[in-house]
Amino acid sequence: MCFLMHLKPDRVQDYLAAHTHVWPEMLEALRDAGWRNYSLFVREADGLVVGYLETDDFERAKAEMAASGINARWQESMAPYFADSQNPDASLGMLAEYFHLA
Repeated sequence: MCFLMHLKPDRVQDYLAAHTHVWPEMLEALRDAGWRNYSLFVREADGLVVGYLETDDFERAKAEMAASGINARWQESMAPYFADSQNPDASLGMLAEYFHLA
């Protein structure tokens, strides 16, 4: 799965700093929900974030994270960095895969 999010350009460095030590409970929740090979990429100039992850069932993985208390706290702490500062999880712009070289 691949998605886009948009940071406030003046908060990019703060957002990156917040990810230097992601809470262990958050990492555990992601793994338990089936998120694998999860990476985030940023274009610092304008705050574009690209996320990539692998999972067997994305809808189930998203639902498990949405039901997680630790995820709710994490999203609340991340919201001030995002252009749409509601719930960052709700603003994922999903991308459709149209080519894959294995």
